[in-house]
Amino acid sequence: MKPQLFALITAICWGVGGYFEKKGLHLGNLSPTMGITIRTAVAFIILGIASYPQWKTLPQAGSKALLYMIIGGGLVAGAVGMLAFYTALKGAPLNRVMPIAFTSPLFGALMGLAFGGEPLTVKAAVGMAMTVGGIVLLTIG
Repeated sequence: MKPQLFALITAICWGVGGYFEKKGLHLGNLSPTMGITIRTAVAFIILGIASYPQWKTLPQAGSKALLYMIIGGGLVAGAVGMLAFYTALKGAPLNRVMPIAFTSPLFGALMGLAFGGEPLTVKAAVGMAMTVGGIVLLTIG
């Protein structure tokens, strides 16, 4: 499958998942921290099983690669990002939280431009501007 299809599946899963997560937080009167703990525990089990055949590749990855994964995925995106997302879900309507939270591709693109040596094309610049414009349109008022 094309990477764009996986990206679309990601968007659908995260959007639909956000709806169920918000409902669960409110129905159970759960704290954002408890919500993210439940989400992470379930994901950990499923991903642990799915990744089992690749566990042997960890030693060959090297400490620098693992450090990037730990800081970027575990700490920044996994812990801080998800705790902030769940706090936002608990405190505001989905139509206010989701558009802002899912500007993450914009920030990823900016990181790629600033630090990853990726080129800035007209298409990418227009897409990023449209992302910002769409978020402003959805969240004002």
